[in-house]
Amino acid sequence: MELGSLARACGVRLLALESVDSTNDEARRLIEAGERGPLWLVAARQTRGHGRLGREWISPPGNLHASLVLGDFGEAAVAPQLGFVAGVAAMRGLRAATGGAGRFALKWPNDLLLDGAKLGGILLENVGVPTGDARAPRGSVAIIGLGVNCAEAPRDLPFEARALASIGPNAPNAATLFTHLSDALLETLELWRGGGGFARIRDAWLTDAAFLGAHIRVELPRETVEGRLATIDAIGRLVLATRDGERVIEAGDVSLGPRQATAGGVA
Repeated sequence: MELGSLARACGVRLLALESVDSTNDEARRLIEAGERGPLWLVAARQTRGHGRLGREWISPPGNLHASLVLGDFGEAAVAPQLGFVAGVAAMRGLRAATGGAGRFALKWPNDLLLDGAKLGGILLENVGVPTGDARAPRGSVAIIGLGVNCAEAPRDLPFEARALASIGPNAPNAATLFTHLSDALLETLELWRGGGGFARIRDAWLTDAAFLGAHIRVELPRETVEGRLATIDAIGRLVLATRDGERVIEAGDVSLGPRQATAGGVA
């Protein structure tokens, strides 16, 4: 694994591991030991990879398992925006690595799709740390985790998954994708910090949004909501147009189509 030229020039560091329980968990341990980044952790193999809500993330060899430690992103309140920053960067990195092959999209809140099937995911975590400043004794360090099916897609899942290898013989391997992704994420972070803030990230995210304008259902802890995916709002919440009016959703699992549909769903 190698960083892209821009990432190297900007002082980003890389820790490449043969095996780890989870790159996000290792990042957390390093932060607790004093690491503040920017540092990428990449592992050839994860033994206990996990996604959002603690769900298992299957990590076969040949796929990309990576996490970025980032300690200078600003106030903790803006940390959730980094998930959208990472999504936009992933689209840029994937297109650069594949030469534009494949139809990539972003599924709210944290999935990467290839031709409608799950290609990868983003896991954003925020770790509180002491600052040594009496006026603001606690700060935040973000962990941006990215998993991408490069060589192999998991089987026997309740949804369709796909690997980059399905594009054909010119599909990039995990190392090539990571090199492009490390530069793309740095560029996208600068776009976010450069004056336009989240508004520019939101515009870019919506350009690649899956199911925009389509009828979807959103699984919430106590109910399932259906309606047309209208947009995401100024802080990244999903805006659903339902028969009872507009519904703003902070977190949930999105699937395509009404509840009675038997085909076309992606989870």
